[in-house]
Amino acid sequence: MTISNKSALELSKHTLAKVNKINLALPLTLISSLLIVGCTTDSRSTLTSKAPLSTAQPQSSSPVAYTYGVRPFYLINDMDEGPLKEELQVCKGQLPSKTDFSIAHRGAPLQLPEHTYDSYVASAQMGAGILECDVAFTNDGELVCRHAQNDLHTTTNILATPLANQCTVPPILDAKGKLTNADSIECRTSDISAAQFKTLTGKMDAANKKATSISEYMNATAPWRTDLYSQNGKVLTLKEHIALARKLGMKHTPELKAPAVTMPFNGYRLNDYRQQLIDTYNAANVPASDVFAQSFNIEDLDYWIKNEPAYGANAVYLIDDSNETAKDKTFDKDDATTWKHSLADIKARGINTIAPALWLLVTTDGKGNMQPSEYAKQAKANGLKIITWSIERSGPLTDGGDWYYSGLSDAINNDGDMMNYIDVLAQDVGVQGIFSDWPATVSYYANCKGLK
Repeated sequence: MTISNKSALELSKHTLAKVNKINLALPLTLISSLLIVGCTTDSRSTLTSKAPLSTAQPQSSSPVAYTYGVRPFYLINDMDEGPLKEELQVCKGQLPSKTDFSIAHRGAPLQLPEHTYDSYVASAQMGAGILECDVAFTNDGELVCRHAQNDLHTTTNILATPLANQCTVPPILDAKGKLTNADSIECRTSDISAAQFKTLTGKMDAANKKATSISEYMNATAPWRTDLYSQNGKVLTLKEHIALARKLGMKHTPELKAPAVTMPFNGYRLNDYRQQLIDTYNAANVPASDVFAQSFNIEDLDYWIKNEPAYGANAVYLIDDSNETAKDKTFDKDDATTWKHSLADIKARGINTIAPALWLLVTTDGKGNMQPSEYAKQAKANGLKIITWSIERSGPLTDGGDWYYSGLSDAINNDGDMMNYIDVLAQDVGVQGIFSDWPATVSYYANCKGLK
């Protein structure tokens, strides 16, 4: 049965009216379940647009039914009492919609294997407007989506296949079949061809480095994640990823991953790699305005700005303490003398957008209140656009979180504080987008605040 746009809108209004009549004492998770009935496509997005299609961007997008699921409501329930909690609770009857403020970090890897078809689709259904592909290359020069060139042993089933023998450091079994080198196994995309890559199945990113068997090595998913949605694990090439993002009506943020091999690799140069990423989007007729190429290597951005200025204008410089710490210093987000490049220098290179890790942008006043760091203030003062990564990448926050919450332990002590973190990033720091491993969390906040 099909429903006309008018009928769908009437159904949404009818459902919303019912929700608004529900006693406020009902659990928010129940209300979120009711909202699934009223999910509709975002009338503001290109998914339902009737405007003439540009010849520069062929479209084959399909309607997406957006849903929050239960997690945002769980987080809001867990917040300390206060104005923000009250404001977010008022939005509990809103209909989910797509927002570019919500950026899918590898898809939805909190619960689904990263960089797989199901994970990408789930992120779209949660309202993410921009989809990431971390780009690596195979030994025959095809670009594929993997978080690192050398992570196949932790993110796919390669060790359970004959392709394990082609790994840079294959698993070694002794005469009794005992795994003896669990701490040194390494499998790279450049060890295999694109056709071989496509035979693999993605899994939750995990490995037991003390394992004595292949199965023990592979079955190491963190207890706060799940293998419930790991049965399919379809991996994608960059070309397939672009086609899927287009079908889902999403924009693109590919990240050029640092090669794990010495370049040139079989005659393939670093500049060839940089250019191939852009050429792949050009060949697919994706407008440069819809592509936000990323890298932790500032020289990658220099190349794009010089050689592909249309794409370079949107290029994103990824930043953390690993690539922006001054020599012989320890990075301090509130001390400019510890930074490798000043924010003014970064802007002067022609870079318009930076993406620091979450914790680089937020500090505390020592009294449990979060506020913008000096790094965030100087980025804003120098006219840099800011996005950040990655919400929902950690386990429970009862103990203050992990690396993504560095220096914030006096302000974060429960899962609900994640919403406070997002609010400070959005309202005080002024970020224009947040990467998330579970995009529904950011989408709910953005929808409530009217962030497009």
